[in-house]
Amino acid sequence: MYSSSSVSLFGLLCGLVVLLILPFSSRASDPDPLQDVCIADLSAPISINGFPCKPDSEVTSDDFFTDFSKNPTTFDVFKRAVTFGDVSGFPAVNTQGVSLFRIDLDVGGINPPHTHPRGTEAGIVTRGKVLVGLVTTNNTFFSKVLTPGMVFLIPRALIHFQLNVGKGPATFIPIFNTQNPGVSDSLTTLFDTTPPIPNKVLTKSFRVSNDVINTIRAARASNQ
Repeated sequence: MYSSSSVSLFGLLCGLVVLLILPFSSRASDPDPLQDVCIADLSAPISINGFPCKPDSEVTSDDFFTDFSKNPTTFDVFKRAVTFGDVSGFPAVNTQGVSLFRIDLDVGGINPPHTHPRGTEAGIVTRGKVLVGLVTTNNTFFSKVLTPGMVFLIPRALIHFQLNVGKGPATFIPIFNTQNPGVSDSLTTLFDTTPPIPNKVLTKSFRVSNDVINTIRAARASNQ
């Protein structure tokens, strides 16, 4: 038997999916599919805007399902674990204009400030207590602490973050209106590029000394 809380969370999650995959065509992030199914062939030798389809004869039932039920056993330096449901982790979403992820944050964990250049994000918290914040292009900061069953929306390409502010692990499921939303981590974009952005650019932009920039670079490198 399912508990009423798990049923209500499932209903909210389904509602988010419907809202993101059934918008007007003019608002869709990805082009409309030209066939019922196009399971991504991630090993295809050619490169296109998306992925070629796996041959129909090789498509199986398992291609249409993925598993978000397992709790992570390892976390990155931000105390974060990501289960991928974009086209790279769930090839069935290829050409379907939708993707989703499972994000787990250990106690004190953070999904640092970042943007998704190709998609709008809607998410539901399923465990714990999460502070969700976003910044608009006029530098207005919006935030709220969410608990299980609560939903958030991040407009396309806006800087945002999620921080575990509870006493235990936290989990949320973000859903996107594109098979590949992309991610631009604010810290990585500035300090981990190849080749590096010149220190002169960063010191002038942040109005700090060269030593400060070098300290940040060193700290980033030691936690790679």
